[in-house]
Amino acid sequence: MSSRAPSSPPARSERLARSPIVWRGGQWWLVTGSGSVLATDPTFTGELDRFAAAMAAADQAVADLRSQQDVPPAPRPGWQR
Repeated sequence: MSSRAPSSPPARSERLARSPIVWRGGQWWLVTGSGSVLATDPTFTGELDRFAAAMAAADQAVADLRSQQDVPPAPRPGWQR
């Protein structure tokens, strides 16, 4: 298991981007209908860490864009409707 965790590890179990991968108890798990397997390969878990960080950054960028859309544009000097 990689010693690195996602940039903001969830406090509870959280599925990674509609995949069968779940962050649970500070570790990555592969969860299927027939059971769960702890991910222990450091290369694999490192990639999961990087992907989770990229997804978190993308989610934040989308949230930032949405919040900017909620702010009305500043009036332009000399421009009237």
